[in-house]
Amino acid sequence: MTESDIRIAIAQAIEKVRKLNPLAPSVTNTVTQDFVANAQLAIGGSAAMVYLEDECAELAKNAPAFYINMGTAMPFYSETLPKTARALHENQTPWVLDPVGIGLSKLRTDILLEFKNFKPSIIRGNASEIIALAKLWKVIDETDGGNVKGVDSTEKVFEAKDSALALAKCTGGTVAVSGEEDLVTDGELTIGCAGGSEFFPKITGSGCALGGVMAIFAAVASPFIAALTATTMFNQAGYRAFGHSDAPASFKVKFLDELYKLTAKEVAENFRVIGSHEKVLNFGV
Repeated sequence: MTESDIRIAIAQAIEKVRKLNPLAPSVTNTVTQDFVANAQLAIGGSAAMVYLEDECAELAKNAPAFYINMGTAMPFYSETLPKTARALHENQTPWVLDPVGIGLSKLRTDILLEFKNFKPSIIRGNASEIIALAKLWKVIDETDGGNVKGVDSTEKVFEAKDSALALAKCTGGTVAVSGEEDLVTDGELTIGCAGGSEFFPKITGSGCALGGVMAIFAAVASPFIAALTATTMFNQAGYRAFGHSDAPASFKVKFLDELYKLTAKEVAENFRVIGSHEKVLNFGV
């Protein structure tokens, strides 16, 4: 896939979402539901926060894409989430997994182990979460790393590159690693993304919202383009919002505004690829 191909695919994904208004239901962090839903709406998608087993199973069959975020572990998740993931896999519905807080409890560990069988289309997490998931699924050797401090990463994004590649090859999908820089890989093509804002770590839910937006784009595009489009939009909107903000709260509001205002043309035109083997994005925003 050339740089020109990627630009075209990104623009098409944005235009399709705004035309079709696809629904990507979310089982997501109770702390960040509002932000996830508003980010999905800002890009032109439709949101639904669900938890009940029958609702999840029904939507897994009928929705064009789905988002599962492990941020708030509930006792009934041990039944609901594996059944939902199985239904998504059986119906070939694209879905995004965010393994937030991996390693914090046996409940999370057991559920995430089951998810390996149901091959998420996109896995999004910080570097430590991606390394920890790769170790849990035994797709990399047991090595140092993957230590999560609450829901925060203790590793840099590119330290998770090998884990991301291994997970992508395991699922046949895409892995996105979020941080000061971002990395998106389908196991073959790896792209580093620059941009964003230093305020992202100062607000709750930017990563969760990114996963929800990836799910919206997964309804209209391949997992790789969905993850890359969402990451590109978030970084550009974050960069612009930072220029109009002097504190995290105002940044959060401005960020949603900028996410809403970005055009397909602007996002595609500000996409830059540098190098040939290790692809790196640099945004001219």
